[in-house]
Amino acid sequence: MATTRLMPLHNRKDRTTKNSISNIIDYVENPGKTDNGRLITCWQCEGRVADAEFLYTKEEYLRKTGRSQGDNDVIGYHLRQSFRPGEITPEEANEVGRELAMRFLKGNHAFIVATHIDRKHIHNHIIFNSTSLDCSRKFNNFFLSGLAVQRLSDMICLEHGLSVITPKPYRER
Repeated sequence: MATTRLMPLHNRKDRTTKNSISNIIDYVENPGKTDNGRLITCWQCEGRVADAEFLYTKEEYLRKTGRSQGDNDVIGYHLRQSFRPGEITPEEANEVGRELAMRFLKGNHAFIVATHIDRKHIHNHIIFNSTSLDCSRKFNNFFLSGLAVQRLSDMICLEHGLSVITPKPYRER
């Protein structure tokens, strides 16, 4: 079973929007951690230029709708799944991450799944654009959306035959 966390990528005062996206994409595209890029899956965007694509859709959204998000604009989201060592292969983890992104976003947002491998863990880093593909709406980080992502992730893990995290049995003293 995967531990899943949803984090917004904000436009911060200390760095530009392009840098906000580029920093996280550069981290997950580290060739040493993604088997020379073999464990990177993109949908409706290209990993090397995703920052430019995300910025373009943000500008199109503003042009189409006239709605400005202000200083606290969320330009994308970072969804991270962590798997126990030995529980899953990196290839299976990448497929689980892709399936989670497709089902959670319902095909409405571009995303990148980069499976980050290490001796101690396997992580899926899913970066998705906050602006929809048709540039008409933004992803609504609704109340308890983190819980909804976790439940969907758990369901997908069970469908793929991954173990369920069970509490340790109580031992009498």
